[in-house]
Amino acid sequence: MKRVLITGAAGFLGSHLCDRFIKDGYYVIGMDNLITGDLKNIEHLFHLKQFEFHHHDVCNFVHVSGELDYILHFASPASPIDYLKIPIQTLKVSSVGTLNLLGLAKKKNARILVASTSEIYGDPLVHPQNEEYYGNVSSIGPRGVYDEAKRFMESLTMAYHRYHGVDTRIVRIFNTYGPRMRLNDGRVVPAFMGQALRGEDITVFGDGSQTRSFCYIDDQVEGIYRLLMSDYSNPINIGNPHETTILEFAQEIIKLTGTQQKIIFEPLPQDDPLQRQPDITKAKEILGWEPKIDRTEGLKIVYDYFKSLSPEELQKKEHRNFTSKA
Repeated sequence: MKRVLITGAAGFLGSHLCDRFIKDGYYVIGMDNLITGDLKNIEHLFHLKQFEFHHHDVCNFVHVSGELDYILHFASPASPIDYLKIPIQTLKVSSVGTLNLLGLAKKKNARILVASTSEIYGDPLVHPQNEEYYGNVSSIGPRGVYDEAKRFMESLTMAYHRYHGVDTRIVRIFNTYGPRMRLNDGRVVPAFMGQALRGEDITVFGDGSQTRSFCYIDDQVEGIYRLLMSDYSNPINIGNPHETTILEFAQEIIKLTGTQQKIIFEPLPQDDPLQRQPDITKAKEILGWEPKIDRTEGLKIVYDYFKSLSPEELQKKEHRNFTSKA
């Protein structure tokens, strides 16, 4: 039985990756400091003999007994609300944390995949964004703690690949949605659905003309899995190229939920990208991957998931435990 370490295992993406590797017969070691993750996302795995969980911060020395075949580094705040509240932890997990995990991969002779982001492209001057585009990022803006952390992660990963010969993969993840997302975490899908389900007006930042491209979680996990199993070490975009404006998306959510909310407009946050659409040519050619799940189908699944939450959970605002030392 091959063994895989997944960091950020109690998070949205990490927990779905745990499910996928368990399903495929791997022994999964999940690791999370729970600063933004939630054990509820993986509690269904605790009774399995092929799963173990370590409550640990990867910014500290990481030790795993026995052999390791793969490491997937998904430990990082991913929502604006989180990384603006914990900027130093955000910077550290993609720098110090990545350094620790690359060292572990070198020691164990394991293949490591690190989770980068479309945010490394910043507010892009090239559209759609391909992997050769270097980006348009403010290093000192409020979003820089996330954007630059991921850019450094990529540089560090490639340095270990070139200098130490570590077997590395880099995935650039575009907007992903699905069950287990947190309501009110600042990302578009749960924010709009939460407002609709609570009967609140839908908040659109700017005039709503900015664009996003939404990929359903099952498609995202399949793309990540194929990249891990490939022989390609340079970054690859994994996302859905079907672009929509935020205003159109808000109207789509109102239609889906059958609610009658108004759309209200607030100022656009600093450095918020105006366009986001992946060029997935490399994913198609190298991995044979492209998204299969239509947004209408995926949003219905997510809507049913959020509808199943208790009234208390729907009304709960985000109060995360950000007491960990930076």
